[in-house]
Amino acid sequence: MFKGKKLNEIRKKGKLWKKKVLSGFVAKLPERREEFTTSSGIPINRIYTPLDIEASDYAADLGFPGDYPFTRGVYPTMYRARLWTMRQYAGFGSAEETNARFKYLLDHGQTGLSVAFDLPTQIGYDCDHPLSTGEVGKAGVSVSTLRDMEILFDGIPLEKVTTSMTINAPATVLLAMYIAVGESQGVPKAKLGGTVQNDILKEFIARGMYAFPPRPSMRLVTDIFEYCSKNMPRWNTTSISGYHIREAGATATQEVAFTLADGIAYVEAAVEKGLDLDEFARRLSFFFAAHNNFLEEIAKFRAARRLWARIMRERFEAANPRSWLLRFHTQTSGVALTAQQPNNNVVRVAFQALASVLGGTQSLHTNSFDEAYALPSEEAVRIALRTQQIIAYESGITDTIDPLAGSYYIEYLTSQIEEEAMKYIDKIDSLGGAVAAIEKGYIQREIVESAYRVQKEIEGGDSVVVGVNEFTTEAKTRIPILRVDPAVEKTQTKRLEATKRRRNNARIKDILDELRIAAEGNENLMPIIVEAAKEYASLGEICGVLRGVFGEYKAPTIF
Repeated sequence: MFKGKKLNEIRKKGKLWKKKVLSGFVAKLPERREEFTTSSGIPINRIYTPLDIEASDYAADLGFPGDYPFTRGVYPTMYRARLWTMRQYAGFGSAEETNARFKYLLDHGQTGLSVAFDLPTQIGYDCDHPLSTGEVGKAGVSVSTLRDMEILFDGIPLEKVTTSMTINAPATVLLAMYIAVGESQGVPKAKLGGTVQNDILKEFIARGMYAFPPRPSMRLVTDIFEYCSKNMPRWNTTSISGYHIREAGATATQEVAFTLADGIAYVEAAVEKGLDLDEFARRLSFFFAAHNNFLEEIAKFRAARRLWARIMRERFEAANPRSWLLRFHTQTSGVALTAQQPNNNVVRVAFQALASVLGGTQSLHTNSFDEAYALPSEEAVRIALRTQQIIAYESGITDTIDPLAGSYYIEYLTSQIEEEAMKYIDKIDSLGGAVAAIEKGYIQREIVESAYRVQKEIEGGDSVVVGVNEFTTEAKTRIPILRVDPAVEKTQTKRLEATKRRRNNARIKDILDELRIAAEGNENLMPIIVEAAKEYASLGEICGVLRGVFGEYKAPTIF
């Protein structure tokens, strides 16, 4: 971006500055550390100049917003036209309690819903299953049948509000229930907007909410791709998630690499299934974490966007520019929240949210300051939402697009993250792709080793966590926390029993038999699962049939 003569002038002046200005100053006042690095281990120079980005080509590497390679944003006007969707993740206890929280958030300015399901729901068990005991409604809302979903979205206009659902192994079932709720409200599936996470690979990598082995799980993922591309044009068929990979201990670079490697695996599986690339690829979406290393996080988002555009255009030869877009949701970091001095978390979340917006996110969840203790209280979740609104309406950073573009450091770091992430992707390709790399334990080991290094740095004092290993106080901060009533389990079980008594059980048996036969073959399972959901077949019954055909996944030992 700079010509040779100018670069030579800068190089000479830089040498003179080091000799005449820097060396004497450092001799009197040494720097805090011998070496500075980002959280990914990328060395950080004292200063950055045009010399650090001399190989950059503006058109090829930055371009303009809404144009390839989308480094500066996926839309031409970004937040000048429309702000990101403020989508606070919520769900706890019963469907009634979560419905009330949804309405509270919408009344306070939230612009989209994001559903957290409890652990039994996430692995495909009903609330009355023995393994569900003690977990019903604890980490999210309990959903066993369509009746729970009807209550969950009661009074919420699905034709106006988009919904994101964090559900993976049983994603087909929860999407089917959502379709049925929409139809009961008079909203056809073609008009429903939102996202189902439907990213099973990161469950094997980092999160553990799996049910079936990897390969039949991939079939269910692509069944949703196919069904939605034909029936639900407004629906994002997956949210390929780096968030949980990062929260498990991955670096920013690994987060980009492993997330995009999963994305490559989904695209390959869908193409192998015979789906039209430009039909399903434009409805793929991504989900990233925002951590504390402010400038690295901004560069990470830009690098991921550019790298995915190149992968889709050059590797897969997608023809439609919409297929090249990396549209993503961001959530601020849960593992960065501390139980010590919890009010500090408000500041952490604000910086993480700011990095997300400067990085060009399409939607955002801001964590609540009390989440190191429990699910967020109403006051805490309101402060988290207000954080987004202050950034949106008071900070001024939404008035121009990609305001940090051209920063020598940001552009250098963006390129470094892209380069390092591509090395990981090449390694995963050499192992046979993401599914094979997961089966061999490669990705899991890389994350474990990164997490171990970070923990050692914290415990050794090399990495400062304010209020934890530095700047501590003896005083205890007392905050009100949300407690889920244990009676929820009994209430949910009674509702499930009542639903099973009222439904047409003969019809349920027939549909489940049809599902078993279809699962043993190759046909798309979504239409049958939708019919089963409409008849009030339970989540556990449907997933039980699939477990009987596909088997159940047991994680390998990777140490």
